[in-house]
Amino acid sequence: MSTPGTPTARTPDPRTPTPSTVAVLGTGTIALGWIALFAAKGLSVRISSTRPDAREHVTGALDLYARSLPDGATDPELLAARLTFHADVAEAATGAQVVQENVLEDLALKQDIFRRAAEAAPDALLLSSTSTLLPADLGAALDEPGRVIVGHPFNPPHIVPLVEVVAAEDAKPVDIEAAVDFYRFLGKTPVVLRRAVPGFVANRLQSALLRESIHLVREGVVTVGELDEIVTASIGSRWAVAGPFRAFHLGGGPGGLRHLMEHLGEGLERSWAGLGNPPVDEYTVETMLTQAEEAFGPYAYEPLAAWRDRAQNAVIAAVEAAGPPQKG
Repeated sequence: MSTPGTPTARTPDPRTPTPSTVAVLGTGTIALGWIALFAAKGLSVRISSTRPDAREHVTGALDLYARSLPDGATDPELLAARLTFHADVAEAATGAQVVQENVLEDLALKQDIFRRAAEAAPDALLLSSTSTLLPADLGAALDEPGRVIVGHPFNPPHIVPLVEVVAAEDAKPVDIEAAVDFYRFLGKTPVVLRRAVPGFVANRLQSALLRESIHLVREGVVTVGELDEIVTASIGSRWAVAGPFRAFHLGGGPGGLRHLMEHLGEGLERSWAGLGNPPVDEYTVETMLTQAEEAFGPYAYEPLAAWRDRAQNAVIAAVEAAGPPQKG
């Protein structure tokens, strides 16, 4: 049995790493980002949605997404011209080389959708944007369960480079490679996880930070607004350049990570023991909501999302302009 991500020779396969047609199942926030990016890359996008107003919903959202695409703003009408809408999953999947699923985090629903998509598109690459479910479970209703591969993006998916590629143990290496090729074609940064774990990696890291953030706010150490300021003015900008391990490697000075661990190893264990585990009770939730309203003002999604997208693109562009880190 092969380990996901193990390099192997490519075998003849009907798929192409640069497909012409992609099916997108669902029209939620993640799906909208994928739709905009797929269309911007010149792909024909076949959309399946149970929403009666799916066409109006998607084309209306393109006005926001088209302004913040990584390669520059695009006319939303050009994107919309590459979309077709289908009420049935099988109809949307027919003729697609790639299927990207984005429906509710309901295992039975996803299993049924993948069963129908696999029957309609027997040679298509089957991908899921799930953030919580494991690929072996998603493909359980298929004759080849390993066909379903998780391609978990980070929101907003049309901007943030990361895609976590997570495969079941019985996945074919050629399918994993095809998924990686597809996401690279889109300009993403695919990372193949060596083992499927609940929550994958990015969300587990985010959850750990969020837990301590909520603890510190609940205990009155800082407010919601102050905590956000601390993160964006310190580790947020640092991690945009160097991840936790490289940052600590540099924190060790000339001796690097080895020097740091020799001096801080025991201290790390003590600091971990002191981290919080806050209850998400009514007091905690109301404290966060009240402070968020005070810090951020009335919530208006579209202008705030547009600002976030502009800023995120600017950060990514600045890091790319600095070039890759030097080794040695």
